[in-house]
Amino acid sequence: MSDSLQASQRQKKRVFLFIQSLELGGSEKQCVEMACLLSRNGFSVTVGCMRRTGPLRRKIAEVGLQLVEFPVASLLRPNALFQMLRLVRFIRENEFDVVHANDLYANLLAVPAARLAGVPVIVSSQRDLSDSSWYTPARRKILRRIQRMSTCVLVNSVAIRTQLIMEDRFESERISVVHNGIDVEHYGSASKHAHDPAFCGSLFVPKLVVMVANMHRDVKGHGELLKAARAVCREYPGVRFLLVGDGEMRSSFEAQARVAGLEESVVFLGHRTDVAEILVQCDIGVLPSRAEGLPNAVMEYMASGLATIATSVGGLPEMIDHEVNGLLVPPRDAGALAEAILRLLKDDELRHRLAKAGRETMQSKYDFAVVLNHLRDVYRDSRPAPLSVQHSHRTAVAD
Repeated sequence: MSDSLQASQRQKKRVFLFIQSLELGGSEKQCVEMACLLSRNGFSVTVGCMRRTGPLRRKIAEVGLQLVEFPVASLLRPNALFQMLRLVRFIRENEFDVVHANDLYANLLAVPAARLAGVPVIVSSQRDLSDSSWYTPARRKILRRIQRMSTCVLVNSVAIRTQLIMEDRFESERISVVHNGIDVEHYGSASKHAHDPAFCGSLFVPKLVVMVANMHRDVKGHGELLKAARAVCREYPGVRFLLVGDGEMRSSFEAQARVAGLEESVVFLGHRTDVAEILVQCDIGVLPSRAEGLPNAVMEYMASGLATIATSVGGLPEMIDHEVNGLLVPPRDAGALAEAILRLLKDDELRHRLAKAGRETMQSKYDFAVVLNHLRDVYRDSRPAPLSVQHSHRTAVAD
């Protein structure tokens, strides 16, 4: 490499984004999209992971970003300490200006390593409401201590920020809210073909209701949707429900659909890499989660121009203004969900009005260009705290 090229590269802010894996999860997709966006906008970006597995690895390769693996199967094994020391050395050698941990396990490995390496800006993340079984009191306490080593805790909703302040006693100025981003034009410009017969089951073109969510746990509300689908199909037979996603509970949900007599009305599509093309064929997007941070699926529905129904949990009320750009229903309430779906199926004017307003919301507040500006502020304004004082440093103020 020539001296001039080396100098040019060094003038760029050097950012190291760290994630557990490259599977098709919300945090993983946000990390990879941000890596690509930062790289296109004047940052020198490297991606690190604990498992070099998953379909998102292909996108990193396509844009020519460096991907480095620090394989850790369990943080309780001796190899975890070895990999952390490897990570410290790698961070020092590459003189990163920013280390940004993008999910739970990335926090636990990369934040201490970045602190030991003396990185000026260390960003940890909190992207959920600490609702999974992992968050035992002891583990949560350890995680919060590690997050206090960072110069900024990045959250994707005001609801998560409030929880960190009220329950975990974080200083408000330590936390920065940067919403998830989405490529609105990508979802809005996907080709709209005739309805796929695999979705419809016949030549008759039904209304299509879609839900995009992994099936690892029942927290996304698949059970409520299947109960609601039974009620909806009794009153409005011309509808199909498309379930995009996979996981350990898929067979259980398929059995529930069979028992309810919904074999012809509910289609399980599994993992898909053509979600944008599927969504643009649909009419209504649904996410009846019991707990959420700020879900990518709802953003994808709204960016695709779908009328959207979601539960009033976590950060969803921050994104959906009830009756203005979508509908909100209570969690764990299949009856209210069925009523909302039927309302949109029967009222074309309402469905189209909500869909249009939802897309406009995505364009004005959640497009990646907006998120990039917020990230620039975080990377510029965060300041490290003294190693001996965990509670005294101040960082970028939340949006």
